[in-house]
Parts: sequence; structure tokens; C-alpha cells
Amino acid sequence: MLTAGSGTGSGDAAARGAIRRNNVSVVLRHLRRGARSRTEISRDLGLPNSTVSKLVGELVELGLVTDDERRRAGGIGRPHQAVALRAGARCGLGVEISVNYIRVIALDLPGDVLLDDRAPVDHDRRNHRATLDLTADLVAAALTALRATGTAVTGVTVAAPGHVDRDTGVVRLATNLGWSDLPLATELADRLGPGAPLVRVDNDARLGTVAEHRVAHVPSLLYLTGEVGVAGGIVVDDTLVLGAAHSAGELGHMPLDPRGAACPCGQRGCFETMVGLGTFLSYAADATDPLRDQRRDLEERLALGTARAAAGDARTVRAVDRIAADLGLGLGLLVNVLDPAVVVLGGYFSHLGEPLLSRVRAEVTGRVLAPHAGGCDVRLSRLGFTAAARGAAETVLDDVFTDPAAFGVPVP
Repeated sequence: MLTAGSGTGSGDAAARGAIRRNNVSVVLRHLRRGARSRTEISRDLGLPNSTVSKLVGELVELGLVTDDERRRAGGIGRPHQAVALRAGARCGLGVEISVNYIRVIALDLPGDVLLDDRAPVDHDRRNHRATLDLTADLVAAALTALRATGTAVTGVTVAAPGHVDRDTGVVRLATNLGWSDLPLATELADRLGPGAPLVRVDNDARLGTVAEHRVAHVPSLLYLTGEVGVAGGIVVDDTLVLGAAHSAGELGHMPLDPRGAACPCGQRGCFETMVGLGTFLSYAADATDPLRDQRRDLEERLALGTARAAAGDARTVRAVDRIAADLGLGLGLLVNVLDPAVVVLGGYFSHLGEPLLSRVRAEVTGRVLAPHAGGCDVRLSRLGFTAAARGAAETVLDDVFTDPAAFGVPVP
């Protein structure tokens, strides 16, 4: 929101300074949509050309934007000098701790991936230290690599499963990891040592929703991601729904079958017991099958499963169909209640591709009361298993877009 003010005196000077900082932030956030000429920024934001030139000049001095003469108005005539977010100047580091892997992703201001590193992990449910040691090693290596290229790291956000206290960085309960009341932010910061960026922690599905929402460009969205656990997030009017206790999105623990399988949460027949990764793998292969070998990379195993389905392997096809039917059951309930414009299927669901998607769409259409599912578009994630770490990195960068002057990297 743009602000304006007038007046004299020291108090007015302070107010004008606050207004200027706000307008600098508005211009920077506007450029998140893509490069714009100064004239276009002025027109879009309703600011005088002279004001825009001064604000852009300040952002250039902070090292956050750069001039780019490659754009032309209408493709003909003299080039219009465009202003774009400066690539590689500053980045956010997002980390996902999953049951199967740890992933580290660095995003710069334009949203480009500067680094994507992943390591498989075998969690010891009795001892979290080995997992956090490996996480710290991956983060430290990323920090070293980024700083060597001249990229400043604004902060680190960790995407963790389960109930997370965002204010304290404590994982209150992550049943699939066997964690409870784990001060994750503090423990990771201690391992990184002095001089490390600020470490924060948030729920993995919530952060995945942030990333998917920015890719989808729709105001209303439901995100469902599947791995060992199943969770998601809800966006209404471009706002992430947190809930009264900041625990909205535990979609995997909807009890859909009271006589169903036991869930680690203590209930029976939860949604994740019906459509979680372990359930799909048990449907698709015997225990000794390479598809279920946890020593192998998860994405490699899923590629094997999708290849079998594409080749018409009867057991794999039946497994995909069964997961799709149960996904349709849960999503039908959620779409009836929430009426989202888009449903995004992430995690391992996105790897199962069109055979899963077409069946899920049919199930949702048959279960939603509104004609044609109310126009809801069910689609596969384009981010897959990277969504949570990307969303974590995006939330770090939000600090820069909110207060550019506090995070600028002055150009030498």
C-alpha cells in the first residue's frame, strides 16, 4: 500500500522517512512480478515519475535492483530501460527435514534457484542429534558456497513436519520422526556457530503451500502433499490460513475410516493411512521389492514405480487407482467445505502423474455437490518435493521485500 504525507518539523521528517521506506518496499515488491520500466512502475503504482526515479535509485544503491536495457516497449523503437530484481545479490536459504531426506535450497530475489542440495537420511527415532548434525553440515556447506560467489544470505528457515511453534522454533510434535518439544531452531543455530544467519522454523506443509501459491497465481488454493505423512495448507483471498492455534493444515489426520489402519497420531483410519507413501508402496510391491528399499533414493524409487505403471504392470496400476480413489474421497470433502479455485497435489502424488490425476479429478467431480466441482481445478505440483524448502526460502526473502533498507547489499 502506497502512502503519502506532508508537513514540517522533526516529527514530520520522521513520518516522511517512514513513508519513504514503505514506498521503497512497495516498489521492490512490485518488481517481484517481473521487470518494469520506470514509466510502467509510475503508471502501475500511481506515483510521479520523479518519485519513482528516486525510489529506484535508492534500491540500486542498496544493490537490490539493477537496470536492464533488453526490454523494448511494443518490441520496436528505442529500448526502454527496465528495472529488475538483482540476481544473486541476496538469497534466502530454505531447509526441509523430511522422513526420507534433508534438502537445502537457496533462492535469490528474482526467485531463481542458486543451490539445491539433498541428502538421504535414516532417522533414529531415539536420537535426533545425528539428523541435526547432518542438517547443520548441509547448511554450513551451502553458506560457504554462496558466500564464495558474493551472495549474502539473509536467513535460514527450516521446514519441519508436525506441530511447530513458529515463535520459539520448537517442534512440539512430529510423530513420524518421533520428535516432541525439540528446540530445533536453537539446536541448529548452536551447531552453525557465531556469525550464522538467523534460524527460524515453520511447518513443512504450510511452507509448501506458500511456494505453490506463488506459482499458481490464484487467490484461493488448497495444497495437499504426500510422503510418509500427508498434510497441506489453505489459501483464501491470497492469505494463508493459520487457524487459532496456527495448526491449520493437518489434513492427513481427518479420520475417514474408524475401522481403518492405526495412525501414529493415535487415531484409526486417518487420511494419511489411506493415501500416505507407505500405503502406496505396500499396495504396489512386496517388502523385498526394490521399490520399498528405504536405502535407495526416494525419487529413484518413485521413478521405478511410475515406469512400471506406464508399462501396464497390473499391481502398480491397481495401487495408483486405489490411492486415487481414496484421495478423491478426502478431497471431495475438503472441496465441498472450502470451495478452492485450485487443488494442488504435491509430494509423491505429483510423481504419479496423469494416471493418478485423471482418476482423482473424476472422483472429486463425482463427490462435490456444486456442478462441475464448482470449477475447481485439480492439478499436479510443478515443484514436487522441492516445495517446502522453496517456501522456506521464500519466507526468508519476505523480510527483504518488507524492509529493503535493512537488508540491502550496497554496490561497491
